[in-house]
Amino acid sequence: QVQLVESGGELVHTGGSLRLSCIASGRDFSRSAMGWFRQAPGKEREFVASITASGISTNYADAVKGRFTISRDNAKTTVTGYLQMNFLKPEDTALYYCAARTMPFITRATTNPPDFSYWGQGTQVTVSS
Repeated sequence: QVQLVESGGELVHTGGSLRLSCIASGRDFSRSAMGWFRQAPGKEREFVASITASGISTNYADAVKGRFTISRDNAKTTVTGYLQMNFLKPEDTALYYCAARTMPFITRATTNPPDFSYWGQGTQVTVSS
């Protein structure tokens, strides 16, 4: 059974940091690009960051560039994705989703939810002012 399970979301103050994790299992995700999206109440799901299967190339939304870092660990039997979030702002408050593609690459245009085939249930990040 394919599963993506996120963790690490919590309540944090403005300027704080969090690291989200995503454990992907049930298929060989070492050959899958991965990404993070977020959705705030009343808003559409939006792209946050993505990373190639190799971990060499990444892409970020302008709103998080310079503050968030996406990474992954392919070394274990299950692939784990990470999103390090620094200098958090109240506007970063959202439900954060991990996602994975069926293919290993990304482009600057790989920012839409339909570009990703597998999804987790989300982890809540709340940034208080």
